[in-house]
Amino acid sequence: MNKLKKNEQFQNIYKTGIKAFGYYSLVYIKTNKENNHNQVGFVVSKKTGNAVCRNRLKRLFREYYRLNEKKIKKSYDIVFIAKRTAGVKVKTLKYYQMEKDLNLIFKKLNMFV
Repeated sequence: MNKLKKNEQFQNIYKTGIKAFGYYSLVYIKTNKENNHNQVGFVVSKKTGNAVCRNRLKRLFREYYRLNEKKIKKSYDIVFIAKRTAGVKVKTLKYYQMEKDLNLIFKKLNMFV
């Protein structure tokens, strides 16, 4: 998994990418020039919750991507963004709920192989 790290990369995806949203998250995608590699970024703002909350949400996103990496189409930049509703429910939020939400988003975007 290649990670997006620079602010200008994120800003470029926000401006020119396609977005889709679910109950807990928002996902931006954009095609990239690298063959057979996805670049992934995870964003959880301070408005979402404290550090424990933000880290848990990032772990859930990373785990989802790790388990579904082979199903997702290649040569894309993908940015996962947590919504406030995820932060509010982080103590009771289970992985399967996040997975269900993200599966709906990726089906909307037609990103599964």
